[in-house]
Amino acid sequence: PYREPDFGPKIMGPAGGVVIGARQPLIAYNIYLNTPDVSIAEKIARRVRNSSGGFHFVKGMGVMVNGLAQVSMNLTNYQRSPMAQVTEFVRREAQRYGVGIHHTEIVGLVPSRALINAGRYYLQLDGFEHEQLLENRLFSEQENQGGDGQISFLDRVAEGTTAPGGGSAAAYAGALGSALAVMVARLTIGKAKYKDAEEECWQTIEQGEELRSQLTEAIELDAKSFEGIIVARRLPRDTEENIQIRDKAIMEASFRAAEVPLHSAEMCLQVMKLALRMAQIGNLNAISDAASGVYQAKAGLEAASLNVKINLIGYENEERAIHLLEQARVLQGKSEEIVSELQTLLKERAGL
Repeated sequence: PYREPDFGPKIMGPAGGVVIGARQPLIAYNIYLNTPDVSIAEKIARRVRNSSGGFHFVKGMGVMVNGLAQVSMNLTNYQRSPMAQVTEFVRREAQRYGVGIHHTEIVGLVPSRALINAGRYYLQLDGFEHEQLLENRLFSEQENQGGDGQISFLDRVAEGTTAPGGGSAAAYAGALGSALAVMVARLTIGKAKYKDAEEECWQTIEQGEELRSQLTEAIELDAKSFEGIIVARRLPRDTEENIQIRDKAIMEASFRAAEVPLHSAEMCLQVMKLALRMAQIGNLNAISDAASGVYQAKAGLEAASLNVKINLIGYENEERAIHLLEQARVLQGKSEEIVSELQTLLKERAGL
């Protein structure tokens, strides 16, 4: 019975199975004694470890490290056998042999609660709650607001600063569209009805995740590129030479600030194509999600194109600007074709 799954059917599929186990966090905790006599550490380890009748969830042995005897332990459940109590037990045992603790060390990671519990033990805090920790309260408030990622980004947009702005929001919309396309692909894989579409769905997942990653990076890239314009505008203009330097810096920063959203627009068009394809061959029950992915990416493309245009105001006659603006117009035209194709598809395939 102990091998039965915690949930799900007790069957072995044709592709095999995966066994996933979980345990409490393990703390690798070492206590050094102020003696080179390793036999003392071995005797203490024998007393402290569970296998010899000591603490539950404690494994231990005595070793020599850097000229000092060490009680090396693994604590497999720090809540049932807390670090402070284990430390005090080792301290008392060491005193029996006329030695003391030189220092302790933690190898690797440790749950914060384990250290907090140790501090509460030694400080003899009465009625102390973990919520009294400033960091815990901040994390709790952040979670109550619905997570740190999208909420913090939305808060930054709403702050009233110049960046992140429309360009970053455009990339964010494109990333959402990509996530929806990937979602539909995952909802399609494994369904017998859509077996022929599986290979293409896997390709969509791979391409969509890459696009989502790049668009997520573009959120910050766009904000930084606009900050470049702000920095250039703050350059001194007290002499004719400085004015020329400033004007050139503003122009270069403006072109850079136009190139970033243009790249976002290009990626948004790719997302639109992926989402449209999922609407065509994906799980019919998720066709509205695929369509939403198309429209999210379309919104991102349009917003990115606007940012290309506004960052090139005053430079429209420059050859570089003409090229960038033409690229944006082409992308907008192609996106309109995809939307038109999607609208026809929704009527034919889902009656929407």
